[in-house]
Amino acid sequence: MPWIFAIVLLLAIAVNLVLFLTVGRWLVVEDPIEKANAIVVLSGRIPMRALEAARLYQAGWAPQVWLTHPNEPTASLAAIDIDDPGEDALTARVLQHGGVSPSDIHTLTPPISNTVDEVRAIAAEAEKQHATIVIVVTTKAHTRRIHALWKKYASGRTRIIVHPPADDPFDPMHWWRSTTDVLDVVREVLGLFNVWTGLPLRPAHP
Repeated sequence: MPWIFAIVLLLAIAVNLVLFLTVGRWLVVEDPIEKANAIVVLSGRIPMRALEAARLYQAGWAPQVWLTHPNEPTASLAAIDIDDPGEDALTARVLQHGGVSPSDIHTLTPPISNTVDEVRAIAAEAEKQHATIVIVVTTKAHTRRIHALWKKYASGRTRIIVHPPADDPFDPMHWWRSTTDVLDVVREVLGLFNVWTGLPLRPAHP
């Protein structure tokens, strides 16, 4: 009967509309902050992530800050004889500007190409230092994927607290109003599908 199909169609539209409107909020998973062994700054979004890590350090939430060491753009620039100190060196400068002591900044040695590499490097360092809690600073839209990757690639001995910067401009309630937010949502949703399906696609740089 036509009216049954009309009801089913309306219900399908309503469900998809609800999913569309709420996906931004669903992506954001902010854990309660607590004392930790270290604060980790994920690569990207300079200087926002690093400045938040510096604020956490200054507030006494952890005694040291870890950085990951991205391959790019250093490798590509080296191929054309342009010297680049690396994103981690720039992030370290931002941290020092924010009041972090240079002796408390530790760059993780394995070079990383994507977020999976970062999670593995952080987990290995946490294991090495017998860290029980690590605060991971990343942007709001990226928080759920970090939890998913940590669950998949890290051991259960270290717990992470995923913490976005207070001044992150991502608007989870109205993410469709900004091109930047739309791109973040699309990337993170596709990234999560990739994690759930066993990473058939090689993850891009974070």
